[in-house]
Amino acid sequence: MLDNVESNAILDRLPAHLQQYIKPQNYDDYSPINHAVWRYVMRKNVDYLSKVAHESYLEGLKQTGISIDHIPNMYGMNRILKEIGWAAVAVDGFIPPAAFMEFQAFNVLVIASDIRQLEHIEYTPAPDIIHEGAGHAPIIANPEYAEYLRRFGEIGCKAISSARDYEIYEAIRHLSIIKEAEDTPQEEIEAAEKKVDKLQNETAELSEMAQIRNLHWWTVEYGLIGSIENPKIYGAGLLSSIGESAWCMTDKVKKIPYSIEACKQEFDITKPQPQLYITPDFAHLSLVLEEFANKMALRRGGLEGIKKLINSKNLGSIELSTGLQISGDFSKVIEHEGKPIYIQTSGKTALSHREKELVGHGVKNHPNGFGSPIGTLKGINLAIEDMSPRDLSAYGIYEGKKIELEFEGGINVAGEIITGTRNLQGKIILISLKNCKVTYNQEILFKPEWGNYDMAIGKEVISAFAGPADNLSFDLITHKTSSTTIKSKSTPEREELASLYASVRNIREGKNAKFSLDAALELLQKEHPKDWLLSVEIYELAVGKHEKLAKEALQNLELVKSRRPDIAHLIDGGVNLINSQLVKN
Repeated sequence: MLDNVESNAILDRLPAHLQQYIKPQNYDDYSPINHAVWRYVMRKNVDYLSKVAHESYLEGLKQTGISIDHIPNMYGMNRILKEIGWAAVAVDGFIPPAAFMEFQAFNVLVIASDIRQLEHIEYTPAPDIIHEGAGHAPIIANPEYAEYLRRFGEIGCKAISSARDYEIYEAIRHLSIIKEAEDTPQEEIEAAEKKVDKLQNETAELSEMAQIRNLHWWTVEYGLIGSIENPKIYGAGLLSSIGESAWCMTDKVKKIPYSIEACKQEFDITKPQPQLYITPDFAHLSLVLEEFANKMALRRGGLEGIKKLINSKNLGSIELSTGLQISGDFSKVIEHEGKPIYIQTSGKTALSHREKELVGHGVKNHPNGFGSPIGTLKGINLAIEDMSPRDLSAYGIYEGKKIELEFEGGINVAGEIITGTRNLQGKIILISLKNCKVTYNQEILFKPEWGNYDMAIGKEVISAFAGPADNLSFDLITHKTSSTTIKSKSTPEREELASLYASVRNIREGKNAKFSLDAALELLQKEHPKDWLLSVEIYELAVGKHEKLAKEALQNLELVKSRRPDIAHLIDGGVNLINSQLVKN
């Protein structure tokens, strides 16, 4: 996919399983109406946000090369973003949370390249280039926040999901697509909303991914910074919404000091948020993130971590105290006195050390699962991993020797040792045996006729996390979504309206135009009586220069307001902004 993207050193590091989500931006597909929507939102936002956004916002707009007048070109953004150590890629709407966070870990900003319709100019539940480009990009110019974002991605992509998480992701993605699409029947939207509500309101223990996704929402997307008395905006969802950026500053939105408790607060992407969290500074975000990470199976491992992986029904990994990592679909754990004493995967499994697959222990070598005891030998105080060569020889753990090992908890391994594998520190991490039988009480866990047996060495599980230890061990290029974003339909009426917008834009930029401002307004009044944004643009160009035309544009806007009272505030907002800037100049 990177063949179609102007790359840089950051993008070149992306693994193939992330590249599968990237799509070309197709900049020429943006219509003049799309550019007008961008311009209106950005002009309104910059005017308002200069008063209420974190100080990094306006400076970040300059540093990231984001124009107020034109939808940002991803290729141009990448040339500028690389100066602050980041890059940007275009994707199609929502992508799975783990992938989104992993992009962040690589210092890559994921931008949904579609743009909201004029009808949804204030807010859209679907991710779009206004949200991503005008919301996320400027704040990452702040080094402290950028590091928080990268670190969040690094930790977040290791969070263990549940089957329910993916079901919710698909339901929300579908809802965001049909709600943004034109002409979607109301009953279809209502059915999709009911499904999302039902899933989100089900009583279920929140997975690690669900909890860290909540933290992401209440910081990266909808975060406030400062004090409850004087909050400033830094969350991208607020920075990109002309409606919610004003709404969030009112007393109608509850303000709560940000803490790890936010991980339990779920959200609804289709509605304005009833409460928001305030961090005193960006450093506090990182403190809460580390506090949460300390509770994750990534750092705690143990029996609980293995059970999380089993319940996730997804590819995951554990790391043993020797550094040996086992990656696969975990299907079984035998426990004793609150500790795991045997683990089992099903299907393709790979063994790694320090995120690098061990030679001869990929999925081709372990296509049908992997099982191994964990822990210490019964009656022996010294763990196998801590034994010196002399100790190993004394206990008969030696190449070519037949041996029977009984582990604490009752796992028994009997066979002939073929060889052992050691790490760079000299610790033995794997022992291969032939003619091997593994039992637990009366249960047979491995039979000699199944082939050679590889026994992992480790007295405890120190980590459990989502995904493989070595990304190259598995074919991860399997992303298929149940739905794709729906593009606006092309009609003669829409093409004509776009032509009018293009003429007004060309006049503003000093280029040749198909229609004059007078002709554009006249045709707009006759053929497109519901449109309002172009009249605002015509008024902007005419006021102070062509007063008769400016007056006619205002009269037309009053007519539109009488027909469409629901968008009267948008018209007033645009006109008032023009008038205030006229006074300043």
